[in-house]
Amino acid sequence: MQGVLTGFAVIAVVIGVGYLIGRQGYLGEHGREVLTRLAFHVASPALLFTTLARADLSVVFSSRLLVTAMSTVAAAGVFVAIGAARGWGVGRTTIGALCSSYVNSGNLGIPIAVYVLGDASLVAPVLLFQLVGVTPVALTVLDLSGPGGKGPLWRRLLTPLTNPIAIASLLGVAVAAAGLRVPGPVMDPLTLIGNMSVPAVLLAFGISLCASTMPGRGADRHPVFLSVALKAVGQPLAAWALATGLFGLHGHLLLDVVVTSALPAAQNLYTYASRYQVGETLARDSILLSTVISVPVLVVIATLLG
Repeated sequence: MQGVLTGFAVIAVVIGVGYLIGRQGYLGEHGREVLTRLAFHVASPALLFTTLARADLSVVFSSRLLVTAMSTVAAAGVFVAIGAARGWGVGRTTIGALCSSYVNSGNLGIPIAVYVLGDASLVAPVLLFQLVGVTPVALTVLDLSGPGGKGPLWRRLLTPLTNPIAIASLLGVAVAAAGLRVPGPVMDPLTLIGNMSVPAVLLAFGISLCASTMPGRGADRHPVFLSVALKAVGQPLAAWALATGLFGLHGHLLLDVVVTSALPAAQNLYTYASRYQVGETLARDSILLSTVISVPVLVVIATLLG
């Protein structure tokens, strides 16, 4: 329980600082946009490259990853099906599907893994799967569904290779797979730049709350409530059912996959929504509500399965 509260407290403080910055106008009228662009085009690619370049890719073949992948697809698939039936649009549905299934495995998952699960490396399969699999696919869909999504087929097929986050992820995996060691003079500046990613995302999110209304109101209330229900309840239930019924996991292995699946939606999803100017309110409200609701959910899971 201490790990849950510690992880959320750290995030809440940084978001609160962002809110105060926004209220006082310290970064000017375009402060949120600048932080968002910094995170998307510079800091996040650096963070993803340095993380993946030093990762142990053998975790890709673990049963934990299979449970994570299948529960992610299940939660996102339900949102996509309902979004398509309700006509919510490709971009908006993509953001909602991410909010329903893309967990905060970095700045929140790591402290919770340390304090609740006892091993920070247990979030590695989730982190790798999201960075290497989910993120490039989702951003490609957002690229193709936006104003720049028209044009020759060859250009559309090369869309993933023009996205800084996708490029950084693929390069990091290539370095790790080849067993290469990036020299310190190259890796150290990238690490320093990458360390700006999480604070920039959280500060931008806090600034965005200044102009927000009560979460769950307005035109996005149905997508918001659906994504929050899938993220906070649907995905961990799917992970539990898959882990016990299909893979026969129990004890700490079962606790690991269910806890990581119950983590709230990641803050960087708001960065993606802002970058593509689609589903921004949906992303902001879903992240905020799923973060609040996940506190009691994680406490219950840790109590029942711990």
